[in-house]
Amino acid sequence: MTELPRYEYVRIADAVAAEIVSGRLPVGARLPGEREALSLYSTSIGTWRRTVRELRERGLVATLPAKGTFVIAAPEPPSAQG
Repeated sequence: MTELPRYEYVRIADAVAAEIVSGRLPVGARLPGEREALSLYSTSIGTWRRTVRELRERGLVATLPAKGTFVIAAPEPPSAQG
C-alpha cells in the first residue's frame, strides 16, 4: 500500500522537527526568518507560516513578536517497537 500524500506544511514541519531531533537546531536556536525560509524550503509565505503554526501546535517552537521563532523542545524520538 502506498503512503497518502501529505500537505506541504506537514512535510516541512517534519523536516524541521528532524533537524531539531538531530541537534542541528538545538533548544534555543532561532528558526530562519520568513525570507530565508522561503528560499531554504522552496515554499510560499503562507505555507511557511502554516509550518510554524504546526510546529507551535506540536510544542516544538515558540514565536516572540518582532524577535523570531525559537526551538523550545525536542520531539520524543520514536520508541523501539518490541
